[in-house]
Amino acid sequence: MESQHPDVTDNGDARDVVGSGSALDVVGIGNAMVDVLLRTDEAMVIELGIVKGAMTLVDTQRAVELTALVELLGGPDEMTPGGSVANTMLGIAALGGNAGYMGRVSEDSLGDLFISDMAAHGVEHATAGAPADDPTGRCTVVITPDGERTMSTYLGASAGFAPADVDWAMVDRARTVLLEGYLWDPTAARVALREVAEHCAAPGNDCHVALSLSDSFCVERHRREFIDMVDRCTNVLFANAAELKALYGTDDLDEALATVQGRVDIASVTLSAAGAVFVTPDEIVEIPVEPVDEVVDRTGAGDLYAAGVLYGLARGYDLERCGRLGSVAAAEVITHVGTRPLVPLDSLAADLI
Repeated sequence: MESQHPDVTDNGDARDVVGSGSALDVVGIGNAMVDVLLRTDEAMVIELGIVKGAMTLVDTQRAVELTALVELLGGPDEMTPGGSVANTMLGIAALGGNAGYMGRVSEDSLGDLFISDMAAHGVEHATAGAPADDPTGRCTVVITPDGERTMSTYLGASAGFAPADVDWAMVDRARTVLLEGYLWDPTAARVALREVAEHCAAPGNDCHVALSLSDSFCVERHRREFIDMVDRCTNVLFANAAELKALYGTDDLDEALATVQGRVDIASVTLSAAGAVFVTPDEIVEIPVEPVDEVVDRTGAGDLYAAGVLYGLARGYDLERCGRLGSVAAAEVITHVGTRPLVPLDSLAADLI
């Protein structure tokens, strides 16, 4: 199906501003989380009662227990705002772009941390706070000496995102809105994201829709809705190879790439160590990986790759340049623990910007 929207690479010039603020390159909507990082030994993993290397969803009681245990151990080594799309918005800001974010946090200490830190890094946050009895989501990450990350994820207030939480003035200031696939799980959040996508895709609206598939299991749960979103509302699709194959129910990557071609303006598909490809209605553009001395932690690589791509598209760059920006951003984040760049991305990508 040919996209009803103009090519996203035609958007380099600032467009007219709708709303009270300046234009935003990208507005992301996703699960607003705080990553709580604890570096410890193997014995402590057993004492905490967690399964090494796993990602486990936990309820409120277990989240509170883990928070208390971490405090007993002397407190976390690091706490930073997280969540896939939040990471992407931080990456866009680090490259010098204008980014906004909607994600539900509580009126508690972690919520305050999330809001103040996003603001400190130049990301505008618009979502009203949830009541204190609906705690901010957090991911307790235990890192052992071998570099293995064991995650206990509590979605908390983020899962309560609903249509009333959408800041429509911010949507209308955006060149592109990025939607997080993980938010398709809560019903109200799914409704909100569909309303945003349909608003942006309506004739006369000058806002593109980007969709991140997030996770292959998430795709399995919502395949029919994701396919509908891709065909009707999406300009830019972000997926890794496993997610794209899950979307189209095939084990053959070439078949999945052929199926998505022509359904969106751009499908950005990451292939791990093999780099990435852009699929447009007319061509497939291969993007090599940016070489690094050592891969320490791949967490956040896809989020930062998307940041580089979206920043480049907002500037009207060609696809090869956008892909190189994504590769540079991803390469930086995989050389250390954590999803935040430790080296300024705009300096790393100076020859591309």
